[in-house]
Amino acid sequence: MKKVEIVATFLEYDSKEELNEQDRNLMEKAIEIRKTAYAPYSKFKVGAALLLEDGTIVQGSNQENAAYPSGLCAERTAIFYANAIHPGKRILKLAISASSDLKVTDQPIPPCGACRQSILEYETKQKEPIEMFFMGAEGVVRYSPSLINILPFHFDKDSM
Repeated sequence: MKKVEIVATFLEYDSKEELNEQDRNLMEKAIEIRKTAYAPYSKFKVGAALLLEDGTIVQGSNQENAAYPSGLCAERTAIFYANAIHPGKRILKLAISASSDLKVTDQPIPPCGACRQSILEYETKQKEPIEMFFMGAEGVVRYSPSLINILPFHFDKDSM
């Protein structure tokens, strides 16, 4: 038997104010679009903002449906929209902000499993990492240099 240690490394900022101007602006766009989320059932609102290689920012918010799981998360809304409207443009960064009408969300909220898999698809497709920043409604911002950092055992085209 061989023991292998897998370590994921993150940076934590006490607040979005500690981010550089470009990253803070991207997070503010995620917070702004989070407010447009359609979440009447879960009361859990998420906003995502992507920075493309040409400086374009693409935003998405979660969209629920009474017929679960027919809705779509903010991250996938943004990433699918980016690919549809800006095909071939690399995604450099992703900022995510989540809030709840039912409780305080002051800890970083990472993407769900389905969103991780979708982000991984685009990271693999473009052969470059997508930097990620995620936070709750307020407080700490967590940074990951790539999706693979938070999903070290992943399934992609090379798995098939």
